[in-house]
Amino acid sequence: MKYRILSVLMVLILLTGCASQAHYSIRQDLSIYFTNADQIITAIRNSLRKHDQKIIIYYSSHGDNMEDINVIVRELMKYALEETDDPTEGDYIFHQYGGYEMHYSYQKQEDLYQYEIEIIPEYYTTLTQEQEVSEQIRQVLAEMDFHIWTSDYEKIRKIYDYICEHVDYDVIHKKNKYYHLKATAYGALIYHHAVCQGYAVAMYRLLREAGIDARVITGTAELTDGSTEFHAWNLVRIGNVYYNLDATWKTEDYFLKTDADFKFHVRDPEYQTESFYQAYPMAEKAIKK
Repeated sequence: MKYRILSVLMVLILLTGCASQAHYSIRQDLSIYFTNADQIITAIRNSLRKHDQKIIIYYSSHGDNMEDINVIVRELMKYALEETDDPTEGDYIFHQYGGYEMHYSYQKQEDLYQYEIEIIPEYYTTLTQEQEVSEQIRQVLAEMDFHIWTSDYEKIRKIYDYICEHVDYDVIHKKNKYYHLKATAYGALIYHHAVCQGYAVAMYRLLREAGIDARVITGTAELTDGSTEFHAWNLVRIGNVYYNLDATWKTEDYFLKTDADFKFHVRDPEYQTESFYQAYPMAEKAIKK
């Protein structure tokens, strides 16, 4: 299989202390920042969506930036994985990839350093598999026959019921750390077997494609024996507020619930911050069937 290699060619002279013109707030306490960070982040995001195997960034600097390169790449990747208007980006990419390797090199020419940063993402799926997922989603939503009068509640109800009816928990691969498809929409929608993350990502993609704002939330869940384990579920928006939704457990007890009603679930810290709750305000009352 041939892979597309995308080179992000950004050549600029970086001077410590210059004001950043970027929309994204890249840390200013570093010896390096990109005044055209918006363009670089957009290019990285596009490359991740296309499953490019390498992302290469070139830049020039008057200084030695080696100590800060890991931090700046982490910042760029964080912004590239933020939510957008595209259902195939944001949480959809973030929860179906296993991080990245990063390498860099430089050549010094008089007082100028010429850097090359190479980012190698780890994807849980191939581009061909993602194309299969997109086609399956198109067919599923077409069969649901949503129209202009279909309410958001009805859309969420149909999508939730579809996932509950067509996806089984992947008990066989649950503890296999090398089998990543269990945590993907491909595992859920094509193989019809997934673990919680696969359920949540499939829900996210279907909901977003249907015009419903949604997020994937990770954290822990308490099991019947009192132990806890990693878990993933969704937030969905109806009106101006959000509700919790957990299709993995296939029960009405976890359909469109408030935080108070969403027992045995604890969010990871990044989803408990004041800023996150301001961006995703939770409903005070659950929606009853």
